[in-house]
Amino acid sequence: MYSLSHKARVTLLVIIIGITLILALVLLKPKSQREPRTPKPLLNVSVIVAAPAPLKISINSQGTVAPRREIDLVSQVSGKIVAVADNYANGGFFQANSKLVQIEPADYEFAVIRAKAQLARAQESVALEEGRSRQARREWRDLGDQTANALFLRQPQLNAAQATLDSAQADLQKAQLDLNRTGISAPFQGRIRNTFVDLGQYVTPGTRIAKVYSTDVVEVRLPMSDREALLVDLPVSFEDSDAISYPEVTLRSRVGEVSDQWRGRIVRTDASIDVRSRMTFAVAEIENPFKSDLSESQRPLSIGLFVEAQISGRVIEDGLRLPKDAIYRGREILVLNDNNQINFQTVSIVRSYADTVVTAGIAPGTIIVTTRIPLPINGMQVLPVREPDKQSLAPSAASFTVGKNR
Repeated sequence: MYSLSHKARVTLLVIIIGITLILALVLLKPKSQREPRTPKPLLNVSVIVAAPAPLKISINSQGTVAPRREIDLVSQVSGKIVAVADNYANGGFFQANSKLVQIEPADYEFAVIRAKAQLARAQESVALEEGRSRQARREWRDLGDQTANALFLRQPQLNAAQATLDSAQADLQKAQLDLNRTGISAPFQGRIRNTFVDLGQYVTPGTRIAKVYSTDVVEVRLPMSDREALLVDLPVSFEDSDAISYPEVTLRSRVGEVSDQWRGRIVRTDASIDVRSRMTFAVAEIENPFKSDLSESQRPLSIGLFVEAQISGRVIEDGLRLPKDAIYRGREILVLNDNNQINFQTVSIVRSYADTVVTAGIAPGTIIVTTRIPLPINGMQVLPVREPDKQSLAPSAASFTVGKNR
């Protein structure tokens, strides 16, 4: 009995102590105090003040230099080549109508002599028939008859002699023409791309002598997309040539640390849009491409050279360039009102570049947010920070180059 009562008392004592500790913890627990909520700070954003100004667009393109004229010199007579010019070689320059190849002319000189002899005999026959015809007229008048037939007056014989004379003159001209054709030349100043025959070789009519091209003007075909073509006044109309615009083009080429540039103009476009690439090809012409500038050590514009082109485009009267991060959903920007609240505004994108875009139609003084906001909402209040060097986006220069990136 004694042991059981002692255990019961110990158990009861433990329970009482535990309850007491629990109550003490609950009663003595410090009460939490509600602290005032700190307002969330406004988002700092960079802004600029729009100042539109005339902006000249330039389109970048590229192409390969090609001659405007390139032909095959072909022999029109047969014979052995007895002489060639010193500049008759691959890459040789020549002047217009300068003789490059001489075919042996002896046979054709003999033909000219024979043609002259035939012409003299024909002239003699005409003279004899004219004399006989006059004599026949006198004899007929002596007979007292006022009419005479053509046969008696030898009119058919005179006509035949005159026809023979005309044929002899044509034969002489043909012989002289063949003799002139033994000397082969080009009708323009140019350069020899390839030679196909050489000294001592026998050629026949139709034999290719050389491939040559003109050097007074070269061409570069420059591809442009539909949107780029709209930014350039291309000469595609049927108007008078004095009223057609010929945009200026600057061609550049860099080899290592050496950079050269040439100036030309767009003179026409291809007859149709390329059906595979959907590109419009503008043709630029550059005059005197092989005339180097010794004062500036400018190299000639060689055929086959790959060049980059900058085409002068139209002027956007109210143009403005913006950072690409300022554009949302393709054609919208964020603007601030008087309460520093943002709102979406749709703009006209003239051209997109790698890091910037060219816009039009933005009113002067519009405050534009340039900081990229992840989830912008109309009416969202922000804290604008105007950067001194970006207060106005008006172009400082008169032009702005537009690249191929879109």
